[in-house]
Amino acid sequence: MNGAAKGAIVGGVFLAMVGGAGYGVHTLIADSGGGGGDDGKGGGTAVQSQKGSGPVTDKESAAAAKGFLAAWAAGDARAAGDLTNNPTAAQTAVADFKAKAYVSKAVITPGTQEGTTVPFKVEAEITYEGTTKPFAYDSRLTVVRGVDSGKPLVDWQPSVLHPQLQKGERLRAGAPASPPVKAVDRRGEELSAEKYPSLRPVLDELRQTYGSKAGGKPGAELWIEPAAQDGAKRTLLTLVEGEPSTLKTYLDAGVQAAAEKAVAKYPESSVVAVQPSSGQILAVANHRKDGYNAAMQGARAPGSTLKIMTAAMLIDRGKAAADKPAECVKEASWGGRSFHNLNNFELPGATFATSFAKSCNTAFIKQIDDVKDDSALSREATEVFGIGLDWKTGIKSVDGKVPAASGAEAAAEYIGQGHVTMNPLNIASITATARTGRFHQPLLVSPELDNRPVAAAARSMKPSVQRQLVSMMRLTATSGTGAGAMSSVGGDKGAKTGSAEVDGAGSPDSWFTGFSDDVAAAAMVEAGGHGGDAAGPIVAAVLSAS
Repeated sequence: MNGAAKGAIVGGVFLAMVGGAGYGVHTLIADSGGGGGDDGKGGGTAVQSQKGSGPVTDKESAAAAKGFLAAWAAGDARAAGDLTNNPTAAQTAVADFKAKAYVSKAVITPGTQEGTTVPFKVEAEITYEGTTKPFAYDSRLTVVRGVDSGKPLVDWQPSVLHPQLQKGERLRAGAPASPPVKAVDRRGEELSAEKYPSLRPVLDELRQTYGSKAGGKPGAELWIEPAAQDGAKRTLLTLVEGEPSTLKTYLDAGVQAAAEKAVAKYPESSVVAVQPSSGQILAVANHRKDGYNAAMQGARAPGSTLKIMTAAMLIDRGKAAADKPAECVKEASWGGRSFHNLNNFELPGATFATSFAKSCNTAFIKQIDDVKDDSALSREATEVFGIGLDWKTGIKSVDGKVPAASGAEAAAEYIGQGHVTMNPLNIASITATARTGRFHQPLLVSPELDNRPVAAAARSMKPSVQRQLVSMMRLTATSGTGAGAMSSVGGDKGAKTGSAEVDGAGSPDSWFTGFSDDVAAAAMVEAGGHGGDAAGPIVAAVLSAS
């Protein structure tokens, strides 16, 4: 343990806590800046912060950090909490670190201070029912001035205790309720979080849902307890191996690998691939700082990718046809709001197919007056594309929304803005429905595992509508806005681009969806720009791997 103390910077403090009868702290003070610890018999001593004003100084930050870490190391939860701006939450978390995460020993080594931020390393041991395993990680804290007290205080966030903890989450150890599962793809190849990192939240949810049903036996683990009651636990450390059961998914390891590689190139990106003929999900991948499964649970405006649905509705009602003219002017107004095309382009004499392929907004908005039905798009979404039917995919997923709208809001919805929300799973399914003319609810695992209901749309797409829609998507992939991204994709292919303006964002979200033979995929990159710029290459890579 003495070796672990080397390199301590903040006040020269070496902090260690030990289990057993006492929960003590040893400190080595290398400066005369005050603060300190106890005599190693338990009951930490906190640095007493002085009231001040203005920005927190480096010296104040060092003293506050040292006091908090010393109290935490001593197991003095109350003292540690009082040195934060959220004493109740911090006190509970620090107390649970030993009592409920079963930390039997730890060394906390501060790193080099960066202004008001102090990084530190925790080298711990977790002991549960006679088994001890090492557990080390890096974290950091930031010191702020208390609003009421004026004292420098640690800005309490769950991530101070462990960097993966989010609001409302807790560290816990023991025997989990859900036994482990060995998830395999459609051909029996194992799908591990180590090989497919962005599958981690998916695999965690599969275990949460099916672990106890599949026949495995639990071991002992350290995990992150989710804030939501129905959330999935995230395993951090395996103390005793359980006996996993095998769980077959519809994923395809090859497509999944391509999806993982593709999203890795674009921050805040997500992609889903499905099989149009069955609805089976072939790949789910995310590249996000927050670890969120936005591919299946996101809810953002999808931009012009929704024109697939709008076009289907217009053709279905006889208001448009692929080979008939569709006026594409620079600007169109509806409901007191003006809408324009990218860079105000226009397409004199263009057909509806060309307007679709070139993503002309005004060609769609100018159709609203002819439709004369505020719920037309909403009904098309539900009755034909299965949107909003409470999909039971096998893990948590969020349904798309296309609410009935009028005026300017209806115009915005026609081009995938307004109150329309989707995620890549929803858009991939819309493309799959266009491809086959029939909605197949997306599925990650067989519904026979738990006899869950599978959503069914009220009606199939009319054959003439489906033929025209697919022909327009093919045109988009070969000579429209999707041609650049889809140039490397083989097979019978089609596409649709989208970019969605988001309030307060410097760049629009990038959306892209496409199909190749019996694979459909959709991707979204937050603030990624135009559809073909970021989301397009992701979809192309996934389709090329199928």
